[in-house]
Amino acid sequence: MFTLDHIAVAASNLQQGVDWVQSQLGVTLEPGGVHPRYGTHNMLLGLADGLYLEVIAKDPACVAEAGYCWFGLDQFDGPPRVANWICRADDLAVYKAISGPAQALQRGDLHWDITVPDDGGLPYGGAFPTLLRWAEGAVHPSSSLPQTGLRLVDFCISNPLAREIGCKVALDDPRIRFETGLVGFRATFEGPDGTKVLG
Repeated sequence: MFTLDHIAVAASNLQQGVDWVQSQLGVTLEPGGVHPRYGTHNMLLGLADGLYLEVIAKDPACVAEAGYCWFGLDQFDGPPRVANWICRADDLAVYKAISGPAQALQRGDLHWDITVPDDGGLPYGGAFPTLLRWAEGAVHPSSSLPQTGLRLVDFCISNPLAREIGCKVALDDPRIRFETGLVGFRATFEGPDGTKVLG
């Protein structure tokens, strides 16, 4: 069974992505870190219920050790947008044919395994989640992030193959739904200032 871990906003430039999220949600993001293997950096936002949101982009000061970026950033263009969702799973190997092989990563005190296709792309345009498994005893990133008062209430995943993908996703979460349509995402949050939406 999958458990929603966090949501990723992709951007061509990290600051552009941060500015967009902050303007849409009325919050301030926190420093994240650098991922040398895939040549990216990110900033983070704490959400209710143990979730968080990350804004991720290529790091111009870093050459990807793997030879390609992850989260589909080598193919990304256009304005910042929700581009992927990440779920925890106990057995990553079961989904290797869809989500790619698991890679062991570390950033500071964080240790995790995460699925990354061999070209760094996103299965089904991101509609099938990236899967990860935090190291046993690891502190989850959300626990160290200031709480913003924002709570995810609806996450709509749109894709022409939505029905097929939904059957492959081992998830029981009423906030998450699949919709047949153009590839895209819409995340709806409730907070102190009412309803906020990222698409």
